[in-house]
Amino acid sequence: MMSLLSFGADGWGRLILSATLTTLLLSLAALLIGAVVGSGIAAAKLSHQRWLRWLGESYSVVFRGIPELLVIYLFYFGGSGLITLVGQMFGAEGFIEAPPFLIGALAIGLISGSYQGEVYRAARLALAKGEIEAAVAIGMPRFHIARRILLPQIVRYALPGMSNVWQMSLKDSALVSVTGIVELMRASQVAAGSTRDYFTFYLIGGACYLVLTLLSNHAFRRAEVRLGRAWQSRTAAQH
Repeated sequence: MMSLLSFGADGWGRLILSATLTTLLLSLAALLIGAVVGSGIAAAKLSHQRWLRWLGESYSVVFRGIPELLVIYLFYFGGSGLITLVGQMFGAEGFIEAPPFLIGALAIGLISGSYQGEVYRAARLALAKGEIEAAVAIGMPRFHIARRILLPQIVRYALPGMSNVWQMSLKDSALVSVTGIVELMRASQVAAGSTRDYFTFYLIGGACYLVLTLLSNHAFRRAEVRLGRAWQSRTAAQH
């Protein structure tokens, strides 16, 4: 087994390691895209405008109701078809493939955004109204209210839910293997198919996902503790 995981010419360690890094980068990119989209969805759902609330709800229903794999297929093949069509209008020939990493991050990010929107909305509703009213009463500018009151507490309340969303994005990254990008799932398939040692390499792939999960859970827990202590210290100093 050690020879199979070596970094030499006959080993698969280099491929597995680079694929694990690709999985991590893909999941991080999707999480960041989802954070931007989710913030907009949360703002739309909390809006006083009915059409904005309807828009936010519709987005959540669509991207939470359609299977993740189907979304990836639609973005990858649909995007490739659109790029090919535009290329042909400018004289290009043949099929033009959409960038697999970009499409994968975008598709998973949009799915993640539908869940992150609910996390941010719930975190905003968890804030005490009295704090906002007090800030408005003393004439604090809206920018300062957002920076000093809203954002720190929303992040603190949202972290537990964001941990779950991150785990979902991490596992959904395995679906991007259908686009041909060599992430952890694809690398496990290639190594298993080449060596016919399916059990070993799928077990290694599962272990790598588990390690990423454990490390990220630890990071989220530490962030929760630090933010909680920082907010308590800040509150104590103000009183």
